[in-house]
Amino acid sequence: MTTGELATAREQPERPPDDAGPAQGPPPAGLLRPYAGGFAAVIVLQVVGAAAGLVPLLAVVELGRLLLAPGPVDHGDVRFVVVAGAVGLFVKLLFTAAAAGVGHLLDGRVQLALRRRLAARLGRVPIGWLSRRRSGELARLVGEDVGAVHPFIAHTPGELASAFVVPLGSLVYLVTVDWRLTLITLIPVVAAVALVPLMMTPVRLREQADFDAAMARIAGSVVEFVQGIAVVKVFGGGERAHREFRTAVDGFVDAFRRWVDGISPIAAGMQLVLSPPSVLLTVLIGGAALIGDGGMAPADLLPFLLLGLGLTAPVAALGHGFDEAQAARRAIGRIRDVLAVPPLPEPVNPIAPRGHGVELRDVRFAYEAGRDVLRGIDLVLEPGTVTALVGPSGSGKSTLVQLLPRFFDPTSGSVRLGGVDLREVGSRELYRHVSFVFQDVHLLRASVADNIALAVPDARPEEVVGAARLANVHDRILELPRGYETVIGEDARLSGGEAQRIALARALLADTPVLVLDEATSFADPQTEQAVRRALDTLRKDRTILVIAHRLETVTGADAVAVLEDGVIVEHGSPGELLTADGKFAALWRSRHTAGSGGEGERP
Repeated sequence: MTTGELATAREQPERPPDDAGPAQGPPPAGLLRPYAGGFAAVIVLQVVGAAAGLVPLLAVVELGRLLLAPGPVDHGDVRFVVVAGAVGLFVKLLFTAAAAGVGHLLDGRVQLALRRRLAARLGRVPIGWLSRRRSGELARLVGEDVGAVHPFIAHTPGELASAFVVPLGSLVYLVTVDWRLTLITLIPVVAAVALVPLMMTPVRLREQADFDAAMARIAGSVVEFVQGIAVVKVFGGGERAHREFRTAVDGFVDAFRRWVDGISPIAAGMQLVLSPPSVLLTVLIGGAALIGDGGMAPADLLPFLLLGLGLTAPVAALGHGFDEAQAARRAIGRIRDVLAVPPLPEPVNPIAPRGHGVELRDVRFAYEAGRDVLRGIDLVLEPGTVTALVGPSGSGKSTLVQLLPRFFDPTSGSVRLGGVDLREVGSRELYRHVSFVFQDVHLLRASVADNIALAVPDARPEEVVGAARLANVHDRILELPRGYETVIGEDARLSGGEAQRIALARALLADTPVLVLDEATSFADPQTEQAVRRALDTLRKDRTILVIAHRLETVTGADAVAVLEDGVIVEHGSPGELLTADGKFAALWRSRHTAGSGGEGERP
């Protein structure tokens, strides 16, 4: 369902935004600041668990030193060491399990909150902003980008805490055994840390940004290719569509290759110096030298062989944590950018319209600064009349009609309903007065009755049927497997014309005094189109109706026609008056009817 169709819903309750605040939006870290207590709990639990996990390792080391020490073995000391190791292992399992549980619960809360905030914001941003975004980009935002925070929240804090606590405890213990061999054991760690800044150079960061952008492009291409596959197959555009998809894939491969080529040597160097063979070789060479000089007992080499490998964990964890943190930072940055998009402002003191006449006063609108789509529109739509808006493609017709349900605010000038600027009318009140039917209709996966009653969920069955009769779709609904209870998309699929008539019935049931139709019968057969026109003739006595007329036959029953060209109304009057004036409208009429029938065509 599109946002335009939501405009027909009169009784939808307004929900206050979850992210009320300044338009610039919070910084990435600010989105997670409310959950600082949860992060602290995870870290504390993991620190305790990691410290307890060090006890079994130290117990093994001490047990080895007790057994290798000269003289008889003290069985009491052995029992104490074994019991201490067992207790430490139990405490580790208990606290690390608690840390994992709390971390995943926290992750669930954060993801739910982010998705709710995104849904609230996307429901309130201007339609123009949404229409200029690829559907794949938005799908990735709500799905992948929100999901990208999972490792950073559920795993990274605990893993980093554990990775630093265990080596730090081991380091303190090893210093008490032999400080010289401790320094030698740290050589691989120092070498690996020296390589970390190379991963954060501007070139590496730019390669990562290019990789992310390529991922977004390929995601958007996949979604659009799948959504448009039927059209490209019917019209023979499969090769072009495949070519566009391949272009996105090739761009992703190039970006990925540049990123891998830049990061691989650094990552390989870090893995080499931190690998167990490298660390053990360093310990053995240093230990052998100290033992040979008589500066260290052979039994003291055992702690370094067992614990030395653990000293490299912070660097390895730093690498993984850095990747996860960077991925989360980029994802939260994109989420923040969407949350920072300012919604259409709601009036502080809403004013109810006084009537349902519509007036556009010197309206200008631009999607981008300096490129006006509408340029000084003055138009009055009187109650009880049908006004048809005609003009060539790209003249600004769709933009103009979308100002009435306030999908956009004009750049300058005003759109007035009942003498009140739409910016002074609350959204809830506005949608009680204005409904909109798109040419391209999307129905809910719900029953036919629910689709028609979307704007009036408490409508009586006879009211739903009455709206369907007016839209000339009642008989077709009765032919469906379960009539009005047929679930669209499951029990039956409707043609384009049938879907348009369902959407029209929805708007008619909403019973708003202002009705905007974007060629709502473009897919209909001639009989259906005539029936719908008769329905509009019946309703027009107390409604203000604006119709985009892509087909000039639509204007024959209109009270007034406005001809739009290059964002300006060049003609306005009744169909007969405009034909008599022999201007732009007359030229369009002749060209369309001559092309369609080979003659001048019937005058309206």
